[in-house]
This record gives sequence, C-alpha cells and structure tokens, in this order.
Amino acid sequence: MKKILVVLLSLLALSATAQESSQRTSVVCGPYIQNVTTTGFTVMWISDVDAVAWVEVAPDDNQSFYYADRPKFYDLSGSGIKPVNKVHKVTVSGLEPGTRYRYRIMMKAVDKYYHFLDINYGREYGANVYSAKPPVVKTLESEYKEVKFSVVNDIHEKDSLLRRLFSDQEKTRKMDFVVFNGDMTSSVTSVDKIVQYDLTPACELFASELPFYMVRGNHEFRGRDAIHFSEYFDFPSHGPYYTFKYGNYFFLVMDSGEDKPDNDIEYQDAYCTDPYLRAEAEWIKDVVESEDWKNAEKRIVFSHIPPQTTDAWHGNWNMSNLFLPVLNGASVDLMICGHRHSYAFEKVGVSDAKFPVLVNSNCERADVKVSPKSISIEIFNPDDKKIHSVKL
Repeated sequence: MKKILVVLLSLLALSATAQESSQRTSVVCGPYIQNVTTTGFTVMWISDVDAVAWVEVAPDDNQSFYYADRPKFYDLSGSGIKPVNKVHKVTVSGLEPGTRYRYRIMMKAVDKYYHFLDINYGREYGANVYSAKPPVVKTLESEYKEVKFSVVNDIHEKDSLLRRLFSDQEKTRKMDFVVFNGDMTSSVTSVDKIVQYDLTPACELFASELPFYMVRGNHEFRGRDAIHFSEYFDFPSHGPYYTFKYGNYFFLVMDSGEDKPDNDIEYQDAYCTDPYLRAEAEWIKDVVESEDWKNAEKRIVFSHIPPQTTDAWHGNWNMSNLFLPVLNGASVDLMICGHRHSYAFEKVGVSDAKFPVLVNSNCERADVKVSPKSISIEIFNPDDKKIHSVKL
C-alpha cells in the first residue's frame, strides 16, 4: 500500500511539473529598437513572466526566414550566464553596414529556478514570421549625405497626443530616428508608466523598426520607480547621458537633471543630482575633445532643460554654470530642448548659450534635416500642419 501511495504521489508530482512546464510566456510590450550602429542594433521587449531570451536574425531577402537555422543572439549581461528577466535587452552584432535585416524575438519561460543547474523551463515562445511579416532594421551607413529625425517632448502621459503627432506613418518611416526629449511621463511612480505612456505607443507607431533615443527630463527623476528608468533603455553604463553618430554627424544627449536644488523640501532628501551632474560635465569635457566631435560635420545637442537667463530655476543654473562653460567653446551647431511647454527659437545672444537653441513645445513635433550645408527645422501641430520653420 505504501509503495502504491509513493508511486501515485510521484505521478502527481510529474503531472504537476508537466503542467507547470507547459506555461508559455507572452510579450507585454515590444519589441523596440535601440542603439543602431553600422554593425548591429539592440532589441528590447518585456515579457509577462521571467524568461530567458534571444533574437534570431536573417537578411531581408526573398528567402524564407524558415529556410535555415538563423544566427541566435543572447543577452550577454550575465557574463556568460543567460539572464532570467522580464525586461529583455539583446544586442545583435557582426552585421554589414547599411544593410536591412529581419529579426524575431524568442524566449523560454522559467517556471522554477532552484539553482544554476536545476531550472524548469516552460514552452518556447517565438514571434511568428510565417503569417506575420517580421520587423526589419537597417544598420547605419558608413556615410550620410543628410540625416532626418523627429523630436517630441513634455507629452506628460498623453499617449493619445503622441499617437496624433506620429499618425503619418509614411512620414515617420522616412526618418532616421526619433528623439523623446524628456518629460514623457509626469512621474515614474511605477515602471508601468514607462511601458504604458512611452514604450507601448512607440512600439505600435514606429519603434519595432525605427530606433528612438530617450532623453531624461526632470519629471523622469520623480516617483518610487524612477531609479529603474534606465533599465528600459539601452543606455551606457553611466546612465542616460551618451553620444551617437550617423556617419559624420555627431549627437550629444545630455541629462539636465531636476529643476530645483537637491535640498528642496519637495524632494525629501531623495536626490544627489549635483555630484551626478558634475560628473556628467567632466565627461562632456572629454567628449568635446574627442576626434569624433572635432571632425564632425555637424554637432547637435539634446537637453530637456534649456539655457535661460531670466526667471531662471536651479536647472537653468546648472546649465549656465556646469555645462555651457564646456559647450560654448565647442562649436555646437544646435541645441534642442523642451521643458518650457512653449515654442521658441533663440539665436545666439538671447541666453548664455553661444549657439542657437530650439525650444520645442509640449504639443508639437519638430522634424529636423541635417546636411553639411544647413540644418532645417519644421514644427508641426497635432493635425500635422506646419506652424514654424527655421533654417540655419
């Protein structure tokens, strides 16, 4: 009788394990493209349960994706161990410049994680590339005659407005990238806000094929989960200030910090932005001394908080005292900002900046075209009507 009971219990345990292992993860958000280079790109997405993940890549040719076993790329942040996450970040490398590649995301749910060599996996999930067209990403060209991009900012969780600003899908697809220039949310009380108001509309509009670059605004500093902000983007190790290039056009993304001092009563002793921004200013000194910066055709800076001389807050003070002493002598061609919720184009001399500054409003889209001879800016309202234009 005891033996029969043991056998029955064993069968029940095996049945339960089989049921658990049949669990399949699904995609909550994504995929979205980050950090495209001449030889690769990063794919990110979010799953509903913990999973190990990878990306498969095929050239964008007439051959079926299923023709051959495609190269697999894994998240290498585990230094040789496959990470078990809900937020997945996989960098594809070793590609050819200026070439279109199809990709699909893959993952396997983790039902039980006992220790390193005792893991119960669920069923594999694979993006369907038979009945659904797989997304396509083009690696960067080695050289560009011109670069085109769109900028929005201060959306403050109005994802319906974001969708209106990018409703012309054909126009968006002609851009090289998109910039979210800060304050896309009002606070990060939960990381769900990043997913709901930033990532989901971006993925549905363009981000599965077109890269976008995130600039942190002062409102992205706020909220319990603000410390996890960087986990949802492919930022470098020091966080949300970085550079990128398209051919010989150089782009600097700044983190302009909060708009009030760290010891302000509203912040409840939660911030140490002053030493963080001083470290960023030292890093920018190295950037503007680099050969890539000095030899660039054009140099464009993104900063959420703009330079401001009158009615200035602490964020403007930081700009004037930490960053402009470095940037003013560095041949900046244009700075693009937000924060004020109204449009302005400021020529040299309007503020402390010794370069032109575009301040985009909170309900308009700036389309920018950069060439060796000029920078053209067109501002569109939510009805896609052009309301401002500037040419440098």
